[in-house]
Amino acid sequence: MHISLVTGPQERAAAEEIRLRVFVGEQGVPPELELDEHDADADHFLARLEGRPVGTARMLRRDGCGVLGRLAVLPETRGTGLGAALVRAVEQRAREAGLRSVELHAQTAVRAFYERLGYEAYGEEDIEAGIPHIWMRKPL
Repeated sequence: MHISLVTGPQERAAAEEIRLRVFVGEQGVPPELELDEHDADADHFLARLEGRPVGTARMLRRDGCGVLGRLAVLPETRGTGLGAALVRAVEQRAREAGLRSVELHAQTAVRAFYERLGYEAYGEEDIEAGIPHIWMRKPL
């Protein structure tokens, strides 16, 4: 497995394709909510397995914190550690940028995944794109 920062249009297109397949195709998120205005300002990550794009994530910077989002791994590669590796890549990028923590708006169905990686929930559950979410944070 190899994870890199997205630097060119082909990698960007591959990352968007993964997001559309997972969030729009599998979960029914409207495409206009998935690909949004924040993409232009984010750091994007692409995970490859045997050279094939299979996962992605993005990180926004807000008030001295990294905001991890749009973490998506293709179904056939789930359970391989790819998601955790993407989270660690985002955390490393946040550390390099001097950010003090990483926050995320997790789907409640995957809350335990983030808890295993050291994230703690805060605030109340809410609904985003018709899916229950909770805010989580990890100090760096």
